[in-house]
Amino acid sequence: MLTLDTSTLSTFLPDGLAPAHEAALAAQQTLRDGSGRGGDALGWRRMLLAPDRDLMERLVDVSSDIRANADVLVCIGIGGSYLGAQAVLDALNPYFGQRAAPKIVFAGHQMSGRYLDELLASLEGQSVYVNVISKSGTTLEPALAFRALRTWMAETYGPEEARKRIVATTDPKGGALRTLATDEGYTTFEIPPDVGGRFSVLTPVGLIPIGAAGHDIQALFRGAADLCRTYESQPENAAVDYASARYLLDQKGYATELLAVFEPRLKSIGAWWQQLYGESEGKEHKGLFPVSVQYSTDLHSLGQYVQEGQRNLIETFLMLKDDGGSFQAPAASDNLDGLDYLVGKTFTEINRKAYEGTLGAHVDGGVPAMTLWLDKLNATTLGEAVYFFEHAVGVSGYLLGVNPFDQPGVEAYKQRMFSLLGKPGAN
Repeated sequence: MLTLDTSTLSTFLPDGLAPAHEAALAAQQTLRDGSGRGGDALGWRRMLLAPDRDLMERLVDVSSDIRANADVLVCIGIGGSYLGAQAVLDALNPYFGQRAAPKIVFAGHQMSGRYLDELLASLEGQSVYVNVISKSGTTLEPALAFRALRTWMAETYGPEEARKRIVATTDPKGGALRTLATDEGYTTFEIPPDVGGRFSVLTPVGLIPIGAAGHDIQALFRGAADLCRTYESQPENAAVDYASARYLLDQKGYATELLAVFEPRLKSIGAWWQQLYGESEGKEHKGLFPVSVQYSTDLHSLGQYVQEGQRNLIETFLMLKDDGGSFQAPAASDNLDGLDYLVGKTFTEINRKAYEGTLGAHVDGGVPAMTLWLDKLNATTLGEAVYFFEHAVGVSGYLLGVNPFDQPGVEAYKQRMFSLLGKPGAN
């Protein structure tokens, strides 16, 4: 099970987490009983406590069918409709070499015309399936991309065959995509109405592409469900500690949190985490600004700032106890680079010392830091990590006094954009 080490915060929180203890436990109880703001959006917890086994079997069947018949699966979605799946896929896929088909690619998460041009060109001659993901079907980026992809599919395979190759993950009852999917006869899955996009990776939104890539979606779901049940029986837990530490540091005036990883495969977890925490906490001029970094790479670009810039940063390291690597530093007859002292050491050991040195230097430099440890990297531990961060952000939002489950601010830019584009009725 994942663990959180907050011992390195002692300089910055001399009383430890005790000052937030009671409030954090009360916030967690609010989350558990659904009595707070946004309490109608807790389906991401309820589905773990009472799993729908029939749905899981259907997800396994459909993702297996795609896997057996597709060279490429194009997933169309934005925000929570792709970040969670991307994070899990990047964490579980090999660095080099292609797993057995299909390749999972994403569209509709930005509006680059060149990206779509090159995507469509790359699909020529391949067996393509499409999974379009949108509650409404009218969100600009994915809706535009789906227009392009369904036109290409119909032209490439003919309308009837194209329909068989499109899976729509959408609202259970209404919306433009639900209407289109019903009219066209697409295979459909529901986005639960009580699950917000950034909490949806363990729903069909994330599980279809993850399963189609050949990963064990049942283990992923089970890892999250087991931790959810553990936290139900153990009110004092790592997620509450994480929320408490962040809250206390926020109250001391820290403004930004860095989520730092030393394993590149975890980099996309940081992108998902950014949305989860940014949309959940960033309201009423409150919340820490979430930024993810990948060390040691970013120590050569941002390291100077973290070490000696404004002292408004806190840092959370997401680390693996076992990264699965075995490569050792080799010997060289000339030793021109002066690295003979590393001969025989594994890169895992070297990377661990880089983490320890970075942690110590940043703490000494005035950056409060803590570390979340995963035992290893697999579907089960990733499920645990997903639930850990989701549970903690619910507690954290209630500690801040905001609704962790809405995102009213994201509409502001859309209204201005639609007006500039000449959308009828836009002000």
